[in-house]
Amino acid sequence: MKTLALFISLFFVSHLAFCTTYYVDANNGKDKNNGTSKKSAWKTIWKVNQQTFQPGDQILFAAGTTYEGQLMPKGSGKKGKVISIDRYGKGDHPQINGLGYKESTLYLYNVEYWEVRNLKITNKGVKPAAKRRGVVVRAENFGDCHHIVLEGLEIFDVNGLLEKKKGGGSAILWQNMGNEVKTRFIDLQILNNYMHHCERNAINSKGNIKRTAWYPSLEVVVRGNLIENIPGDGIVPLGCDGALIEYNVIRKGIDSMPKGDAAAGIWPWSSDNTLVQFNSVSDHRAKWDGQGYDSDFNCNNTTFQYNLSYDNWGGFILICNNGFKLGQPMNQGTKNTEVKYNLSINDGIRPYKAHNKRFFAPTFHITGPVENTNIHHNIVVIPDKENPEMENHVVEFQDWGKKYPVQTLFEKNVVRNQSEAKILPRGAIEFERKENDIQKDFNYEERNPQKILDSLKDHPLFENDEEFMKLYHFVERTVKNGDFRDKKYQ
Repeated sequence: MKTLALFISLFFVSHLAFCTTYYVDANNGKDKNNGTSKKSAWKTIWKVNQQTFQPGDQILFAAGTTYEGQLMPKGSGKKGKVISIDRYGKGDHPQINGLGYKESTLYLYNVEYWEVRNLKITNKGVKPAAKRRGVVVRAENFGDCHHIVLEGLEIFDVNGLLEKKKGGGSAILWQNMGNEVKTRFIDLQILNNYMHHCERNAINSKGNIKRTAWYPSLEVVVRGNLIENIPGDGIVPLGCDGALIEYNVIRKGIDSMPKGDAAAGIWPWSSDNTLVQFNSVSDHRAKWDGQGYDSDFNCNNTTFQYNLSYDNWGGFILICNNGFKLGQPMNQGTKNTEVKYNLSINDGIRPYKAHNKRFFAPTFHITGPVENTNIHHNIVVIPDKENPEMENHVVEFQDWGKKYPVQTLFEKNVVRNQSEAKILPRGAIEFERKENDIQKDFNYEERNPQKILDSLKDHPLFENDEEFMKLYHFVERTVKNGDFRDKKYQ
């Protein structure tokens, strides 16, 4: 027994010995140091980039310090022994300024089991540039890339381009790619970050979208992020199965994108079984689209539930598919979208004509050959528009790609419209609407979402309804707290 205990003790000590904590201090460190104590800290991220880290290692940056260039650490952790980047000491988060020298300021390339927390990140060049990012997580011909966590980061001052077709830019990009080895992310987590003043987007992704070689990322979670003053797309999971997008707040949009450039708040593309719940999106001001939410093409079984949407210029939600590309490997249809128990207030307030020469902003925009869409138990409040020329449509169907939606159910929704709000089915196939409560009688001066729900708690459609109460408690928390980042990251 003594021999066994000694063996276990030596194994534990040996295990710990191979895990090293490295310290980085721009003010007091030196790159000739070994970096393994606060007194012998490294000085630059150049030195960090020279090291290949081992499972269980930590890299800690001194609070209140500033660095320049790109942080591109090497090495991978393993299950149960992640490699982590964090801060130490008291003061502001350490800040890394990319200065536009590279595509991104933090670059995680072909590494796994990494967790990065509590850094400030900028990437502002002398002039805007295409595809400029704050953080890039990329796996190329890597296989399954496991457990990447980005948490508690503040990402700002990233001057990419506003035009999507010219390359755009974003706070965070994740990308799986390569033609030699099927590659995807498993357990990618983007949590409790604050992104602001980035061009064009906040969180977007690139990867496998072809159904003929389908290999989706799994266990992708985007939770608790605050996104402000970003004009383009908010959160866009691509090539995923089962992505969870929850407790994010997108607000304070900017009307700065060029005419006809499309963006929306939260929308999956080429993804299956995406769950979008307990989010708040407001003030989206894209020149085209501009909705709070969107179920885009090549997606199956997307659910939007218990979300708040208000003051979005393009409306509450877009559900779409490109009929011209339907049947191609990148577009096998948009099927089985469910939109339920959401609250939309004063959405669809575009103050000028879009590039289609209309004040185009329906609350629900359903276009192209989407199939089996179920919209039920939502609450929509539509006050009078500021300009009488502005359109007032609750639901509008269109034929993107010369094909109309098929099998749409609009059921048991509560709509309060101060003036007549139209439903425009046009050529929609098998559109059914039933048991909706649409009327004018309401207090349209009230914009507090909690008070609006208070006034509807006893409505027959919501009486003793557990799902309504989930929405109610989420809105109550939203009004009280403002955003959902963990308190230690606020």
